[in-house]
Amino acid sequence: MTNLPHERKPRLDGKVAIVTGAGASADVVGNGQATAILFAYEGAKVLLVDNNEERVRGTLDAIKSHGGTASVYTGDVTSAESCRDMVQAALDRYGRLDILHNNVGIGGAGTVVEVSEDVWDSVMEVNVKSMMLTGKYAIPAMAETGGGSIINISSISAIRPRGLTAYTVSKGGVIALTHGMAIDHAAQGIRVNCILPGPVYSSMVAPGMSEDRRDTRRGSSPLGVEGTPWDIAWAAVYLASDESKWVTGVAFPVDGGVTLVSPPR
Repeated sequence: MTNLPHERKPRLDGKVAIVTGAGASADVVGNGQATAILFAYEGAKVLLVDNNEERVRGTLDAIKSHGGTASVYTGDVTSAESCRDMVQAALDRYGRLDILHNNVGIGGAGTVVEVSEDVWDSVMEVNVKSMMLTGKYAIPAMAETGGGSIINISSISAIRPRGLTAYTVSKGGVIALTHGMAIDHAAQGIRVNCILPGPVYSSMVAPGMSEDRRDTRRGSSPLGVEGTPWDIAWAAVYLASDESKWVTGVAFPVDGGVTLVSPPR
């Protein structure tokens, strides 16, 4: 039996990560922001990607205040050129690429009868096409150094629809994309998994979230606890690390058990 080490090295020691959507739009921490901070805490060098440089400055400051290594790339992940340049920036600054964390996403409410074509197209472009484009340029870079880990953020809405049909379809597409990429690139040593967050209180939802609504969301979990971006981030650390070296093609709910119970009436 292998002895466990007496001193644990950081779980992502020596790795280079790209985190898209690494900023936060409110005083509340965001999912991508928390993930970037924990990646750096666990030893990774992190390229912080966002389309708003001001929004990602807080993430950079938090990482640097704890002695981590990170830098900012401002770009649009729905643009092929920007995704190509993003990957090149990681290679130029840090010499390799081991982890891609696809966190960018937007909401989309309404039924197929109610939603406009423009909203539908925008949700699909941001939530699905962006992950195809980041993967298109990240995968060859990962393959050059023996592989890596790609983590896509989906949602429990993909498996438990709740009146957000455009969003639900896009997040279901993320799961399908994850499965396809996992098969397509396994021979290159690249693992691809996705996380399905439940009702997390993050910077994305905070501006429109009342305390009553937060209480309702807490009650939707058998644990009776509100999820935070740190819960999503720790799951991402596991999937990014060598601890999950035999895990690929997984859709991993992090939801406090919400998907196990019937929706409230």
